[in-house]
Amino acid sequence: MGTTALLVMDFQVGIVGSFGDTPPAAVAAASSAVTAARKAGIPVVFVRVAFRPGYPEISPRNQNFSALPGYGDVFHEGAPTTALVAELGATDADPVVVKRRVGAFASDLAQVLGGLDATHLVLAGLTTSGVVLSTVRDASDRDYELTVLSDACADPDEAVHRVLVDTVFPTQAQVVTVAEWAAKL
Repeated sequence: MGTTALLVMDFQVGIVGSFGDTPPAAVAAASSAVTAARKAGIPVVFVRVAFRPGYPEISPRNQNFSALPGYGDVFHEGAPTTALVAELGATDADPVVVKRRVGAFASDLAQVLGGLDATHLVLAGLTTSGVVLSTVRDASDRDYELTVLSDACADPDEAVHRVLVDTVFPTQAQVVTVAEWAAKL
């Protein structure tokens, strides 16, 4: 039959901080999704982006990540900026997957989901045009059933966020708010 898993992606101290002094409302929405998932017995998998010291995984040809070494250890695996934000309430029992690229499957996520027998993924993430878009595309190609929690995603460009959740994602996923999703659990 398969199960549902909630993926909470890139809600890290440094990424949330990049939105400015006020964290995006998506942080509170993602926290609500985590609470709802736990109440319903749905496994929660946290995904974060981080690299080894010296960034050996990053090619100078990678336009997305090649500037990171210039920022010092901000995205090193053990850096405080790559830690999950406390508002999400991650526990030691929750799987935390570390990825080395934009999409969540650039990690051992497929193995974790296989162990959970997950066939339906519910996505929350920062940013909508980054990890959420990449993961929707990849997960769809892997034949997962998908739900995107529109208010538990955010992007620095609100117009891009709107186009993705209103036009692009509905071609591959059900798009709902956290409240709408939680009400059906």
